[in-house]
Amino acid sequence: MTWKLVLALGAISIACKMTGLVLIGARKVPPVVERCLALIPAALISALIVKDTFSIGKDLVLDARAAGVACAALAAWRRAPLVAVIVMGATVTAVLRAV
Repeated sequence: MTWKLVLALGAISIACKMTGLVLIGARKVPPVVERCLALIPAALISALIVKDTFSIGKDLVLDARAAGVACAALAAWRRAPLVAVIVMGATVTAVLRAV
């Protein structure tokens, strides 16, 4: 990947973000649309986590990553600090991969 390509992709990304601001401007978005837009980041990150946890390429797998994510989800549900959630998930994954 060349620097020209990186800069071009960055410019395209900024242009896409600015397009919404230019088209919508100062107009108010309906409350229903605003609520839906607020849910998009959580849905996207959840989809990425699930995809990366249960697939390798085009194959579905159930390996140590699933146990690590399950442990981290349980820790997050029990309201553990973020650092503890990450460390617990990584530790479970590493231990199961070593076994």
